[in-house]
Amino acid sequence: GLVMLAVAGGVWAVTNGPMKPKMAMDKATVEKNRRAVEDMFYHSYNNYMHHAFPKDELAPMACKGHDTQNCHGCMLTFYDALDTLAVLGNKTEYRRVVKWLAEHGAATFDRDVSVSVFETNIRVLGSLISNHMLASDPSLDLVPDYDGVLLKLAIDVGSRLLAAYDTPTGLPYGSVNFKSGVRPGETPVSATATGGTCLLEFHLLSKLSGIKAFKKAADKATKALWQRKSSLGLLGSHIDVKTGEWVYFDSGIGGGIDSLFEYLMKAHLLTGRADYLSMFEEGYRSINQYTKFEGWHIDVDMRTGKVMFPFYRSLQSFWPGLQVLYGDLAEARALFSKFFAIWKKYGFVPEAYNVQTQAPQEGLGQYPLRPEMAESAFYLHRASGDDEYRFAGQTIIESLNTHARSECGYAAIEDVVSKRRRDHMDSYFIAETVKYLYLLFDESEWTKGFRDPSKYIFNTEAHLLPLETPPSAEFLLSPRNPPTMGPRAERLKNAGKGGKKKKGGKKKAKKEGEL
Repeated sequence: GLVMLAVAGGVWAVTNGPMKPKMAMDKATVEKNRRAVEDMFYHSYNNYMHHAFPKDELAPMACKGHDTQNCHGCMLTFYDALDTLAVLGNKTEYRRVVKWLAEHGAATFDRDVSVSVFETNIRVLGSLISNHMLASDPSLDLVPDYDGVLLKLAIDVGSRLLAAYDTPTGLPYGSVNFKSGVRPGETPVSATATGGTCLLEFHLLSKLSGIKAFKKAADKATKALWQRKSSLGLLGSHIDVKTGEWVYFDSGIGGGIDSLFEYLMKAHLLTGRADYLSMFEEGYRSINQYTKFEGWHIDVDMRTGKVMFPFYRSLQSFWPGLQVLYGDLAEARALFSKFFAIWKKYGFVPEAYNVQTQAPQEGLGQYPLRPEMAESAFYLHRASGDDEYRFAGQTIIESLNTHARSECGYAAIEDVVSKRRRDHMDSYFIAETVKYLYLLFDESEWTKGFRDPSKYIFNTEAHLLPLETPPSAEFLLSPRNPPTMGPRAERLKNAGKGGKKKKGGKKKAKKEGEL
C-alpha cells in the first residue's frame, strides 16, 4: 500500500518495500520557486540595465558596470539575457532590445579589440542565432515585424571569428581581433574546448546564411582534435594550433575539454549525423574507462591514464545533464547525487573539491554563480519526473538568496566555507543559472516548447536552438519514455565489427511521450 506523510513543501510517498521514499513537491511550492527565480532574474537584469548597460557586466555590490577581458565591451549581459526574456514571456522588453540591436548592434563588432573566440562564440554569436530563430517563429509572436536583423549581426560577428580558424591544423586561436584578425605574436596555445565548441553555432549559421565556410571550419576543427586522441582515446586540455602538438596532457570532463563532448552529442541531435554520435560514444567510453575513480571523475594524463588532479571540479556538474541527453539515466542520477552532496555540505560547490582530502582545493574554493548543477537538475527532472531534482533546485535558490543576493544583483562567492562574496556577476548567471532554474519550475503552456527535447536543444551558454527534426526517441527521455538500451547495443556491436554505420538518428520521435 501507499502511505502519505505531509512535510513542509511536499508529501512523502512511502511504499511498503525497498524503494526509497519519494517526495512530491506540491503545486504551491513549485509556483513559489518559479516566482523566486523570476524575481532573481529581474533583480539582476533591471539592475544591470540601470547601473551597467552597455558595459559587459554588472558589479552587484558596487552597483556599477565594467567590461571584461573576454570581449572588452560586447554588452555580454545584454546578449546573454535576451532569450531568458523570451523564456519568461516578456515580449515588451524583448521587442525593445531587438529594436535597439537593430539600430546600434553593429557598432559593437566594428572595433579594434581582441576577444575570446570561445566566449564570443557561445555568448554573443550563440545569442544572436538563438534569438534570430526565436524572433522568426510566428507561433511565438515575439517580434511581429521581425526583419532578420539579428542574422545580419550574427554573420558579421561570425565572419570576424572565422579569421581565428585560418591555421595549419584548422584549430582556432584562442583570441582574435575584431578588426585585424589574429595579431602577430598571438599565442598558438588554445584550449581543446575552443576548437570543440563551435559545431552548433557554425552549423546553424551556415544553414541560415547559406555561407558554407562556417560549417566547414567547425567540422575541420572538431576532426583535427579527434584525430589527435591518445592511444587511450583521451584528449588533453590545451593544444598548439600551429603544430597540432598537445601542450597540456590533463584529460577529464572539466573546464578546457567539457563542452567538446557536449557539442558532439548535441550536434548529432541537431543534424542527425551519425559521425558525431559515434565520436561522442567513443569519447564517452574512454572517459568512463579512464577518468572514473570510486564514482568521481578526475583528471588523468591522456597518455598513461595516471591521476593528475584528484578533483571534482564544479564545471563537471553538467555531465549528468549530458548523460540524460544521451539516455544514460541511471548513471546520471548516481553522479548527480555525489555532486549534490557537496553542494549540501557547503551551500555551494567550490571550483575544485579534492576527493582525497575531502575539502575544497587550496585556492579553488570559489563559487562564481555557475549554472551546471541547476542545468543537470533540469535535465534529470525532465527525464524522470522525480521531484527530488526540484528540491535540489529549491536548495540552489535558497543558497543564492541567502548568501549571494546583493544590493544590485547576485555576487560570486569567493569562498564556499566562509561565504565571503566577490563583487562580480558573470553574464552566464542570467543566461544559464536563472534559465535552467526557471524551466525546472515553470509548467506554463508558454514554456512547454522550450522544455521539449524534441523541439529545442541549448548551446553551452543555454541559448535555445530550435530543432528542425525531432531526434531519435532514445534521446527524448521523459517519465513516459524511459531509457532503452537497444539502439546503443546495436551501434556498439557494429562499431566492434568496424562496419560502416548507417546514417542513424533520424527516426521520428513518438509524439505522445514527450512531456
